[in-house]
Amino acid sequence: MSPRLLDDLPRPSGAPGLRVWLKTSGYARRLLLGEAGDPWESAASYLAFFNQAQGLLRPDVGVVEVGELYRSWLARHPALKAEMGSKKRAAFPLKRMLEEEGPRQLLAEVVEAVAASLRGQTPLVLALPSPRRWLAEAAALAGRDGIDIDADLIEDATMYMADLVRAVSGHPVGGLLLEEGSDGVAADVGAYRTLVNIGRHYRWGVALRGAPDGTARDFDTIISAAPAGVGDLARGLDVSDALWSGLPLAALGAGQFYFAEIPESAQPEAVLQHLARLRG
Repeated sequence: MSPRLLDDLPRPSGAPGLRVWLKTSGYARRLLLGEAGDPWESAASYLAFFNQAQGLLRPDVGVVEVGELYRSWLARHPALKAEMGSKKRAAFPLKRMLEEEGPRQLLAEVVEAVAASLRGQTPLVLALPSPRRWLAEAAALAGRDGIDIDADLIEDATMYMADLVRAVSGHPVGGLLLEEGSDGVAADVGAYRTLVNIGRHYRWGVALRGAPDGTARDFDTIISAAPAGVGDLARGLDVSDALWSGLPLAALGAGQFYFAEIPESAQPEAVLQHLARLRG
């Protein structure tokens, strides 16, 4: 069974928890597999890749990037991509993509394999694009750039994603991470509540990266460059920019942890030096 992210989060009230959460997939893929490498061809190939990355980088959280799984699947199954563009409804590309059985089965196999490898020592977190972001991405993959996304579309996307999450809820998942894009658009993340409720039902813990101000209380933790304190909420301090620029890092306060995304083009020697600074 995977430890729950909820139990591993530090608290302002004094409960200790994880210190460093790394986003490593792009860097690890380039380093271990090369520019065109794809770890998602099978659960076995992903597990080999995952274990190598864990051994090199030693993150406190084991992250499975679900968005990358689907990008890989679509690249290897162009017929599905064509079907995603077969209907005019703006939410249809995401709906069609997420209902496909093949990637769901692969995700379940990956979760089982990774959880067994982590041996209950590290929470296994599914990282997904936020509903708003995944709507736009799926539409673009289906050949529809620049769709207008309103609250109703976001609620539809949240339901499709909730169905995917429920499909793997019987497997050893330990938490969810929803990631907003870097386009500066402040989504109404209250529409994501269905996903938050699922996470709370299973006591996984649900994190949101890139949260607009005032939305923190809907999640178990938020991750941003300047997270505001709200009650006993754990807060992730995103130091990605400062870390790789060599700038001083803000000291962690009570209930805080560091979050850092390793640039895909980073050099291994520099990565090790920066991670030592982060963990120091």
